[in-house]
Amino acid sequence: MWAGWLVLLGALATALGLWWRFESRREHQFDPIILDAARRAGLDPALVKAVVWKESHFNERARGQAGELGLMQLMDAAAQEWAASAGVYPLPLDHLLDPRTNTLAGAWYLARLARRYQQTDNPLPYALADYNAGRGNVLKWLRGPAATNSAAFIEAIGFPATQQYVREVLARRERFARDFPPQN
Repeated sequence: MWAGWLVLLGALATALGLWWRFESRREHQFDPIILDAARRAGLDPALVKAVVWKESHFNERARGQAGELGLMQLMDAAAQEWAASAGVYPLPLDHLLDPRTNTLAGAWYLARLARRYQQTDNPLPYALADYNAGRGNVLKWLRGPAATNSAAFIEAIGFPATQQYVREVLARRERFARDFPPQN
């Protein structure tokens, strides 16, 4: 009886080890692309990686129900804004499934959103909420202290899923910071 349990535990340990290696490889396969896109956009690469993790879990072929595509789950309108700024307009929609193109466009767009909220103590929660729920919703949540205080803003977010999105991306950013040591 114990021998059967030991065999089962051994098989389980082997399966968990294989899963962990697969997840680790998948989690790091786009690091060079993320680093390049983040540097070009002037963003923290750990933030871009956290958005990729939350949006697509590193699946470059991901497709959302509302038409979002790729690693950063970009909508066509956001991608075309990037394409116009990069001089590659119009961008064929299928190009958003290319990890490099998608991450360049997504990081550019996220940086653009962050610049909208420079008057706040921390523009990232505002930019992430905008990325997830849209500017119209963010404008509804910018009342009282939430207009400039990011902690108050997170509490004021009216969609529980968006509030969770912001919190999870910011927490995951801290975890991914070790993947991108500061450059001297």
